[in-house]
Formats: sequence, C-alpha cells, structure tokens
Amino acid sequence: MLELFIDFPTGFIIVAILFGLMIGSFLNVVIHRLPIMMERAWRAQCAEINGQPSPAASSPYNLVVPRSTCPTCGHRITALENIPIFSYLFLRGKCAACHAPISPRYPLVEALTGLLAGAIAWKFGLEMHALAAFFLAAALVALTFIDIDTHLLPDDITLPLLWAGLLFNLNGGFTDLKSAVIGAVAGYLALWSVYWLFKLATGKEGMGYGDFKLLAAIGAWFGWQLLPAVILLSSLTGSVIGIALILLARHGRNVPIPFGPYLALGGIAALFWGPQLAQLYLVR
Repeated sequence: MLELFIDFPTGFIIVAILFGLMIGSFLNVVIHRLPIMMERAWRAQCAEINGQPSPAASSPYNLVVPRSTCPTCGHRITALENIPIFSYLFLRGKCAACHAPISPRYPLVEALTGLLAGAIAWKFGLEMHALAAFFLAAALVALTFIDIDTHLLPDDITLPLLWAGLLFNLNGGFTDLKSAVIGAVAGYLALWSVYWLFKLATGKEGMGYGDFKLLAAIGAWFGWQLLPAVILLSSLTGSVIGIALILLARHGRNVPIPFGPYLALGGIAALFWGPQLAQLYLVR
C-alpha cells in the first residue's frame, strides 16, 4: 500500500481527503457535544459541592452516547444519513423524518477538514509530518467552531495540543525543542500580558485564558520564531472582520468577538507557509 502511494501520490491525496471528510463528520460531534459535556460536568460539580444528587448521573452523555438525533423530531440518524457531504446533498439539507432544515455548518466542517487533509497530504507527502499536521489542523477546526458558538476554548483540546506539539518537536519536527518550549512560554505570556494591560486600563477583560493556551500550543508546534507572524495575522484578520461586522451586520461594539478562530487561522498559515513568513522579519 505504501509503495502504491509513493508511485501514485495523487492517490494518497485522494485518500487523505476522504479520511478528512470522515474526521470532519466526527468533529461536528465534538463541536456540538463537548461544550454540553463541559456544562454537565460543571453542574455535577456544583451539585456535589451543595450535597445534591448529580443531574447527569442517570443520563450518560459523551462523544459516543447517545446516538445522534434530529434536534427537532428526535429521529435517530442512520449510517446512510451520516455519510459526509453526500448525505446532506441527498437529503437536500433536510431531516429524513420531519424535513426540518439541517444546518449547512455540518457539510462545511466536513468539507473544510477534507480540504485541509488533502492540502497537508500534498505539502508533506507520505511522512509523519503529514499525520502530525492533520492532528493539529483538525484540533484547530474544532476549536474554531466551538469558540464561535460558545466563546470557549476547552482545555480538553488546547492542553493536549500544547503537549503534543512539544512531544512532536522532541526530535526536531517543525522546529527544535528549545524553540518549541520558548514558543509555548512566550505564546502564553504574550496574550496574558495584553489581557492584564487591557484590564488594568479599562477594567474589562479583553480575551479569555483559552486564547493564551491556544497561542502557547501554536508556539509549541512552530517555535517562538513564528509567534510574531501568527499574532500579526490573527490581529489583522480579526480587526478587518470585526470592523466589517460592526459596519455591515450591525454588530454591537460591546458584543465580544471570539479571537480563537483568528489564532487558528494564524496557526494554519504557520503550518503551510511558516518558513516564508519567518524570513520576512528574521535576520539570518
């Protein structure tokens, strides 16, 4: 099989896209369920502190149980109704039972993950770097949409992502270990400093601790050298989109805008064009 992919690299890219579509379908579950799981865990902890029975004890809820259902009528999603993108097109974006509309978010996440998987396969080829890069990209996709929905960046994703970056760079994955460790520390402290400066100046919180951890994870994957590029790209993109939302969508100035998606975009840029970005400002 490996020899076939070596002789036919296009086949490897096609398989990667199909694999990405399937992982994208799973990411939809993570994006929807992980915040609910976190809320249930918080409620259970509060109940325990108050000496009350846990509200989640009689109804297990995780990434596997219960089976996915239509939120409108409760129809259980069958295997044929859960084929990435194809099922959405075949069902014309509607539930098979009650014909309630299905959010286009689902095929969007699947398509985005599939395209990223194909692009990673094309760039890195049949190497461990491709598998590591796809793990990073999939985590960034999940974090992006969770942050859009809830303004949360779960530790369940950001912290394993940070440790995975350090482990991958033990033997010089995307950077050397020293740069990765400094990148993790500098990434966290950079946004932590901005947070406290803004809070001291205005009395308000400009961002959450999840943003610190996400930038620390990106620093762990790519080293401190790429942090300026990631921060600059994230800030510019966030500013442009934020201004556009205020002007075109009547988005209130006091309504918070999640910063995680822009950090994730900066991380993806570092993944594909890291050396080129670093050359723009690093003196060799």
